[in-house]
Amino acid sequence: MRLGIFAKTFQRSTIEETLDAVVAHGLRCIQFNYACAGLPSLPQQLDSAVMKRIAGAIQQRGIEVAAVSGTFNIIHPDAAQRDAGFKALNVIAMNCAALGTKLITLCTGTFDPNDMWREHPENNSAAAWKQMLSGIERALEIAQTHGVFLGIEPEMANIINSAEKARQLLDDLKSPRLKIVMDAANLLSPQNFGDSPAVLNNAFDLLGNDIVIAHAKDIKRSGQFAAAGKGDVDWDLYLKLLNNARFFGALILHGLAELEVTSSVELLAGKLKTIHA
Repeated sequence: MRLGIFAKTFQRSTIEETLDAVVAHGLRCIQFNYACAGLPSLPQQLDSAVMKRIAGAIQQRGIEVAAVSGTFNIIHPDAAQRDAGFKALNVIAMNCAALGTKLITLCTGTFDPNDMWREHPENNSAAAWKQMLSGIERALEIAQTHGVFLGIEPEMANIINSAEKARQLLDDLKSPRLKIVMDAANLLSPQNFGDSPAVLNNAFDLLGNDIVIAHAKDIKRSGQFAAAGKGDVDWDLYLKLLNNARFFGALILHGLAELEVTSSVELLAGKLKTIHA
């Protein structure tokens, strides 16, 4: 495993300054977001000169792009907003090769029209599942066209809100281009924290063979997300499960402020050294 970070953790005025901040923290691996280059996270078009500058800045610093964020509400009640999301996904997929990555991360959506990270009473309905499947199938057509992969993760506020539902999605679609983003914090809540070892072990039993990237944010027993090391995730267990699943990819820090990066990097870098020893 190699440690990386959401590049947009660092708020800078240029892509070069953002990447310099990444390197300054001893990291050479990122999850990229087009907001880091002063563009919309979901660009409707990308100029070739802009892409050349972004790609050049990344290459000059020897940084690996583990994934690009392509997150939008795939089942938004407004069809026009869904269509704009798919248009942006196509643009992002077209330009993955320039960034040296083949992975785009997505969410599985919510019926909430205003916040894609907020639950909705209808998210667990058969209608929501059907619409989500249709959306993922549409996204997979784009992935197939451009030779990229899609990473989805269980999110408490989204349609896929458990490891069991993620497994069902993989089994329903049977696409080699659909993979899992593993995030221990997204599997835990105040309701199940007391059983967190069982929750995490079960998630890896169901999804371990399909993990393409892992996220490293923390969560407190109260349900509040936190920087790695400032919550109650059992990092020794989480990293052990990743290692046992023979996951050798990127472990990406996010959900933290820039001032918290140093301590989180030190914590996880130290634990990774122990695992790799």
